[in-house]
Amino acid sequence: MKTDDLRARTFQFGMRCIRLAEALPKSGLPGEILARQLIRCGTSAGANYRAAARARSRNDFIANLGIVEEECDETLYWFDVTAELKLVKQSQLTDIQREANELLAITVSSIKTARTNTKTAPKK
Repeated sequence: MKTDDLRARTFQFGMRCIRLAEALPKSGLPGEILARQLIRCGTSAGANYRAAARARSRNDFIANLGIVEEECDETLYWFDVTAELKLVKQSQLTDIQREANELLAITVSSIKTARTNTKTAPKK
């Protein structure tokens, strides 16, 4: 997957998290807290992917992708909490959970590849 494609995909993921947060119940503490958390970590994944794409070194790239990994995983956690509390229908979560898992898998794979390339890169 090309950098621009993944940048657009992570951006759209953040927008979907915002829309999901807007669909949560407006009254009650759980809905409010979960909405903030979903927006924070869902959009952070895209923002940190942008930072990774502009990294100055391979180590910076790997570090920023590590944050993307953490934020995607945290977003999945909040999806699970939302589902457990039945704040939205499971059908509203299925596609976005799949996307979060795919983004997480792509990120982990990219980190592994970057680490392998760092170990095998010729020394100057």
